[in-house]
Amino acid sequence: MNIHIRQGTIEDVVRVDGQIPEFDNRNTKEKIALRLDGLAHLILIAFENDLPVAYKMGYQLSATEFYSWLGGVIPRARKKGIATQLRLLQEQWAKEKGYQSISVKSMNRYPAMLQLLISSGYHISGYEDEGTPDSSKIKFQKNMIE
Repeated sequence: MNIHIRQGTIEDVVRVDGQIPEFDNRNTKEKIALRLDGLAHLILIAFENDLPVAYKMGYQLSATEFYSWLGGVIPRARKKGIATQLRLLQEQWAKEKGYQSISVKSMNRYPAMLQLLISSGYHISGYEDEGTPDSSKIKFQKNMIE
């Protein structure tokens, strides 16, 4: 397995995102560009043998808080530690940029993500009720100050 990670583009994200069945192609180039417009942000892309297989991106919520917005790994590249590598690089970057915390939201329908967040030191910090347990969002936060 030859994995390398670099900063990428919105086009890279859309290329990977389209191969993630859980996302149903809902994350368009326009939607992503609109969300990131004018904000400090980071887009990380993981490549396996020069093919993009995963991404993680986020943006500044405030001078002290970074929001880990979207990320995913295509099915054939899962269970190889790629999401963990992306998360660690994002956390390192955020810490170097002076952010004091990283926040993220997930849902009950993504149990692997919930487990990853909890096992990685993220703490539940809130809940957004969207009508059903499957569509509601669980908010997590990780303190970057030691």
